[in-house]
Amino acid sequence: MTETSKRIERHEFSSRNDLAAALGDTVADELRKAIVARDHATLAVSGGTTPVRFFQALSEKELDWAKVTVTLVDERFVPPGHERSNEALVRRHLLQGRPSVARFTGLWREGHRVEQAAQEALRDIARLPTPFDVVVLGMGTDGHTASFFADAEGFDLLTDPTCPVPVLPVHAESAGEPRLTLTLPVIVQARFLALHIEGAEKQRVLDRALAGATARELPIRAVLDHAVGPLHIFHAA
Repeated sequence: MTETSKRIERHEFSSRNDLAAALGDTVADELRKAIVARDHATLAVSGGTTPVRFFQALSEKELDWAKVTVTLVDERFVPPGHERSNEALVRRHLLQGRPSVARFTGLWREGHRVEQAAQEALRDIARLPTPFDVVVLGMGTDGHTASFFADAEGFDLLTDPTCPVPVLPVHAESAGEPRLTLTLPVIVQARFLALHIEGAEKQRVLDRALAGATARELPIRAVLDHAVGPLHIFHAA
């Protein structure tokens, strides 16, 4: 067993609904623990289509949402009304009902270039208590997570476990729009770190990363290599 595999905790589910329910329960429990311990909890979530069921399950949980801050792992540099906005996704599917009283700290900033937006966002992110209590990652079929794309400008800094800034802009041809992302240290130092993937193709990509692909080949490898605590993998076919 490799050192990386020792830090992996797998949670397999027969259906995506079962996964969403279990991940919702787990994240809610971690947020409750944080509130009891520190009177506040910070949750960073990812975008895309995969987390919608999870967001809906989590939004139904009873906890002191007024003491929770929700932020984003990464964001496309588009306004919140855009169909590809991660902020819009979170507001539509998570920050409804009970969680509507949670504080939200996004990454997009109006009227700026992505570099200036990153400077402003990092100031807000830097004010949040660290380490974050919960970070939930996704992963693309190209092995990217957060906005760590293999062809990103400044990839080495984005995935440097000693990167001194919490938020950076991202330019990568494969990403489409410019993006903003939390850097690797913010992610891997989370008290509870989860990777949420669905489908056989993503499982094969993760298996390749675990088998020894480099971070330049499959960026999720940077998380596997540097996670401070266990990485909880939630997977359903």
